[in-house]
Amino acid sequence: MRKTLAIAALAGSMAVTGLALSPAAAQAATTTATTTATTSTGTSWGKFFSSDRKAYTFGKTWKSGGVVHTKWYGVDRVGGKKGWVWFEYYKNGGWHKFNHSFDGKVVGNWSGRGIKKVYTFTCWAGKFDNCGRKYRIY
Repeated sequence: MRKTLAIAALAGSMAVTGLALSPAAAQAATTTATTTATTSTGTSWGKFFSSDRKAYTFGKTWKSGGVVHTKWYGVDRVGGKKGWVWFEYYKNGGWHKFNHSFDGKVVGNWSGRGIKKVYTFTCWAGKFDNCGRKYRIY
């Protein structure tokens, strides 16, 4: 008798607090969580500064259909000299790197299939001058 009363009391408290879900509500909650996870919008990154803080980059990296996409923004805060954004990525068992220069405010993007890791850093006044820290963005 005591067990029956305890179970009834527990069930009543769960219904009052909303902890008991009907099967349809439980399925809807699971579907919503799954949909949110599969429609991820990627990872935003930055502001990544050059060592002298005269230029920085920021952006977003995401994967869609097996292709890694990166959209980046470069800002040269001083002018007169260029900023440089470097990307290093791991693909097919090896590391690859490339760069883009920018003067003022610039937007760029790139993508690639089979990429496992991506790092970036920012330099100012030359490709290899005043370079900031390297960050993993994917």
